[in-house]
Amino acid sequence: MTIKKRNLVLLLIVAFLLGGTIAAGSVILIENGALGGTVKVSKKNYNYYQKLDERYGKLDQLYDELENSFYKKPDEEQMATGMYKGLVAGLGDPYSAYMTKEEYTSWTDSTLGEFDGVGITFSTNKNGEYVVVNTIPDTPAEKAGLEAGDILLAVNDKTYSTMDTFSAALKGKAGTKVKLTYARDGKEKNVVMKRATIVNKTIESEVLKDQIGYIKISSFEEHTADDFKSALSNLQKKQVKGLVIDLRENGGGIVDAGIQVADELLGEGTVTYLQDQHGKRQYLKSEKSKIDIPYVLLVDENTASTSEIIAAAVKDDGKNPLVGTTTFGKGIVQSTGELSDGSALKLTTMQYFSPKGHVINGKGIKPTYEVKNDKKSKTDKQLNKALELLKAK
Repeated sequence: MTIKKRNLVLLLIVAFLLGGTIAAGSVILIENGALGGTVKVSKKNYNYYQKLDERYGKLDQLYDELENSFYKKPDEEQMATGMYKGLVAGLGDPYSAYMTKEEYTSWTDSTLGEFDGVGITFSTNKNGEYVVVNTIPDTPAEKAGLEAGDILLAVNDKTYSTMDTFSAALKGKAGTKVKLTYARDGKEKNVVMKRATIVNKTIESEVLKDQIGYIKISSFEEHTADDFKSALSNLQKKQVKGLVIDLRENGGGIVDAGIQVADELLGEGTVTYLQDQHGKRQYLKSEKSKIDIPYVLLVDENTASTSEIIAAAVKDDGKNPLVGTTTFGKGIVQSTGELSDGSALKLTTMQYFSPKGHVINGKGIKPTYEVKNDKKSKTDKQLNKALELLKAK
């Protein structure tokens, strides 16, 4: 429904309501002061129109005031976009957002693993600030010195109320410049970067000392599960005796990709279950087959979302340890649906739990072995602990 059509409907409703009503069973007679006489409206339709007036009457008043009193003629399309974004923002959820067609296209491209931007993965902290989770190797962000933990403040001196709009502002045609304002240790900094085409390789693997395999998963995208299976197969051919799976600084991504990875690590059973506001549950399960070598999961405070699904399932399984620090604590899932005009709604629809029913959101997952790395030291204590545990098996 366009704005003009919506106004017409609301004006008709208001005219009906102002005219007065006379109930007559399942039919309501509405006195039409403007045209004279009465109009028959079913009680069902009357209640519907009354609900519309209660819900949108004030919005219509505001719209008319802006249209008639603003110092210049407003842009109706921008006003409409603002209404939609404001409605979703009213949830107070940084992960839910209304996206314009352009924003949705940009967001979709990023989940496919290739886009034009600067190469930052970020989330929100408990204060609602945008915090860098990691930077993709060999990208403008990494070269500019951005680090995990940096607080993102503005793009081209403009602030944004949602993660998706902030992310969209960072993206743009390769070769164009973008100014990013961020804070580190309480000090505000500015950096100008030249955007580039980002190819996000989410899987890295190698064989470490003592014939221990290592797989780093930086995020979960459409190709991640296939790339993980390929890396795992190659390491198995090299007859590794153990495996380190590194989920540190992994901010999450596509849930299905994470479930496919978990399916390689766990036997038959529940990986996670999701629950909506009505208490309805959806169980995501793994099959019988799994790898037959011991492994250790590395996690940290930036391990979030889809990564935490895997970490929680492995911990509940109890057969392979977690090493590192307590994870981020983002135990909610967003569903994204495209609207008829190409715009989209990304909405937090469910909360997920560990197989044993442990809450993840706001709490995170405590590792089996708590090990902290010293940022000032090049020694990776967490990795060393994992290797120690695997060597002892």
